[in-house]
Amino acid sequence: MRFATASCFIVLLLGGQFPAPAQPGKPDQLLLTQDQASHFAQLALKCVQKEYPNKPDHVINDADDVRTPRAMHGAFYGCFDWHSSVHGHWMLVHLLRLFPAMPEARAIRTALDANLSVENIRGENAYLLQQNRASFERTYGWAWLLKLAEELNGWHDEDGKRWSQNLQPLADAFAEKYLSFLPKQTYPIRTGVHPNTAFGLAFALDYARAVGNQKLATLIVERSRTYYAHDMNYPAAWEPGGEDFFSPALIEADLMRRVMSKTEFAGWFHRFLPDVARGGPKALIQPAIVTDRTDPKLVHLDGLNLSRAWCMRSIAVALPQNDPARRVLARSALEHAKVTLPHVASGNYEGEHWLASFAVYLLTTPSP
Repeated sequence: MRFATASCFIVLLLGGQFPAPAQPGKPDQLLLTQDQASHFAQLALKCVQKEYPNKPDHVINDADDVRTPRAMHGAFYGCFDWHSSVHGHWMLVHLLRLFPAMPEARAIRTALDANLSVENIRGENAYLLQQNRASFERTYGWAWLLKLAEELNGWHDEDGKRWSQNLQPLADAFAEKYLSFLPKQTYPIRTGVHPNTAFGLAFALDYARAVGNQKLATLIVERSRTYYAHDMNYPAAWEPGGEDFFSPALIEADLMRRVMSKTEFAGWFHRFLPDVARGGPKALIQPAIVTDRTDPKLVHLDGLNLSRAWCMRSIAVALPQNDPARRVLARSALEHAKVTLPHVASGNYEGEHWLASFAVYLLTTPSP
């Protein structure tokens, strides 16, 4: 059964509204509108310069090392933690590029100008060089920093060029961290939270290819194949974990569709997740249930639904048009998005400080 060209746009509105039903037998698309972009931008603007509450990833070396988040991180001190601040900045740049005339454009530029200054990035670099910083934000924060650098790279905008130049030394430092660490990492980390290896490799590979860092790209492809190329019959029915915001299965597949040719990937995917073509396992195909959006760990499951959806869409695009798994993934992605997008702006900071970035990444991935 071939996928028809998408003929209807399903606009997911905030504020509790759900998409209209799809036309029978036709695929759906998720569309990011400027109104949604404005709403998501407002969430990030509220937190990229909001220092508290804050959860630092900080090893205290001595009494003088007890410092405020802003004293440690002049650029990325907001949004509760360092990595959320970084992907909040990525989202603001991404939205500004997509909707340069959006009402929040001036406020976005002002915030980015303040945070992505030469001095602030120099301070972030200095922090990395201090004692006991080797595993700081490894590799989730590393990956999002490179995604921000990738977004700024090649943008024909005067502010964007300046921010890109300012950020480059920090991007170079994290690229070097990958080059130093990956040869020593014998085993991948298959968790559903921050240290997940496949996620860290996927975004770093995007960056390496975008900027022409062949050394980094070659290493990531080699490591990806070493870690995952022989995986079969992944136990996806065991997912999700109670505080996951990634599906270890789908994040791995989303990496491997970057690494392999389409033909090789299709064969690998059906060995890796053989039940997907038949609509299973249900634990992976059905959205996760979120019972308390005021709990900072349970609300991770909203992020899981969003990241599952972006992985499913991207994997579906990489599969042949007549592959039965393609339709299963596309429908499941829509269902995951449908039940979660209305809750991105829940009024609870536990989710609002980071979920919008996941939503925007989902809504701007290619549609199957």
